[in-house]
Amino acid sequence: MSKKIAASFKYIFLSVISFISVFPFIWMLLGTTNKSIDITTGTLKLGNQLIINLRHLFESDLNFSRSLLNSAFIALLTTIFALLISSMAGYGFEIYRSKAKDRIFNLLLLSMMIPFSAMMIALYRMFSKLSGTPFGLNTLFVVIAPSVSTAFLIFFFRQNAKAFPKSLVEAARIDGLGEFKIFTKIYMPAAKNTYAAAAIITFMSSWNNYLWPLIALQSPEKRTVPLILSAMGNSYRPDFGMIMSGIVVSTLPIAVLFFILQRQFVQGMLGSVKG
Repeated sequence: MSKKIAASFKYIFLSVISFISVFPFIWMLLGTTNKSIDITTGTLKLGNQLIINLRHLFESDLNFSRSLLNSAFIALLTTIFALLISSMAGYGFEIYRSKAKDRIFNLLLLSMMIPFSAMMIALYRMFSKLSGTPFGLNTLFVVIAPSVSTAFLIFFFRQNAKAFPKSLVEAARIDGLGEFKIFTKIYMPAAKNTYAAAAIITFMSSWNNYLWPLIALQSPEKRTVPLILSAMGNSYRPDFGMIMSGIVVSTLPIAVLFFILQRQFVQGMLGSVKG
């Protein structure tokens, strides 16, 4: 009997925590169907303003549709290059061990302790000297460049590479396979779960990036989704129905990506590497 009571309390507690976690999303979805005045008064019911709010969102002079394309371009390229470069670095640090490489890796780990805000001035000065090039300020590539190789991703790939069977590397070398082909033909297919987890983390981080694009992108047509949503909230009379619609639309790409790769994400975070 006591076990049933304990189980009941456990499920009640988990249900309450789950509701608290999900409630903001429910409120956000309901907000997309209501007028701005209804949202400010805390209305929790379906309205009939969904189409109107979406039309205001995409027809406003903030050019929300353009910001979606900018964010998608930045997030996709950042994810592709970050996965390629960081996985090669993490693989190299684990497979080719030496004291010098271990010292370099330790320095990389120390760099994770430096907040991005402490590096902004140095980054701004560096990229300002590249004006007139594709990597100058006010270009989309200036947002991509600082994120294509991060200490966290290198550390993440190295930790997952520890589970990769070293005997496969030795066998491939004996068979005459080159080092690059060992990486692309053997390691990458075996570490697909790791790549899936890293893809979700990188895409989400790039899609939600706010501070660096705010500083580096000065033209209205170059702004990303977080900058547009911030501008909506800072207006004199914010339209909360339109803001809620923008938040929902901007959340969809991340949600779709996560639901597609959620199984691989869990296995990748657990360090699963299939031989």
